[in-house]
Amino acid sequence: MAVPNIFGSATAAIPLSQLDQNFATAITLGNTAVYLGNTTTSLGNVTLTNVTISSGNVILTGANISGTANISTLEVTANASVGGNVAISGNISALNGFVTIGNTTVGLGNTAASVGNVTVANTTVTNYTETVVAIGNSGTSQTLSLTNGTVQTVTMTGNCTFTMPTATAGKSFILICTQDATGSRTAVFTSVLFPNGTAPTLTTTATTGVDILTFVADGTSWFGTYAQAFA
Repeated sequence: MAVPNIFGSATAAIPLSQLDQNFATAITLGNTAVYLGNTTTSLGNVTLTNVTISSGNVILTGANISGTANISTLEVTANASVGGNVAISGNISALNGFVTIGNTTVGLGNTAASVGNVTVANTTVTNYTETVVAIGNSGTSQTLSLTNGTVQTVTMTGNCTFTMPTATAGKSFILICTQDATGSRTAVFTSVLFPNGTAPTLTTTATTGVDILTFVADGTSWFGTYAQAFA
């Protein structure tokens, strides 16, 4: 039926069933159709610009925020693109995405204690600690690896040949050699260039003979320097 002329001045509610069928046409917000008199609790594929949500929780599913949004509590259940500024005063929950830093994948809301294969430029590092690797007893041969750390310690229990790792440009490490209770152990380092072409003779003192060797690579060769007779 047609809407009565007295509609504008009606003092009582008019049942929707008495209105013209044209009033049953839906409006579409994003990917959601909403009919007059009905309620929807979620919207998808909606672009929000300069929106302030003063109270309640917000669930984003496939939403784009391009302006500034002030949200009390945010829950993201699918992909959300934020192109503007978002101020969140409450909690953020249900973030299912992730970021990859170097060789480490970190889920949103999670914490990574370490990452690898990352190039950092123009960085100041204060009070850092290098990982110390205890090789243990040298025996008569050791193949050095930098996988676990760049400060390495070894007890010289035999006349040892140390095979160096690949001379990757920019790599460096320190090797601390300590004589065992017998002393007078020797060391040979493969493919290392020492000052004046002379490799060091390790301090021979049993137990307390300590030498510190430092190596740096240029991509082709290892260059070694040393300080000796620490006691």
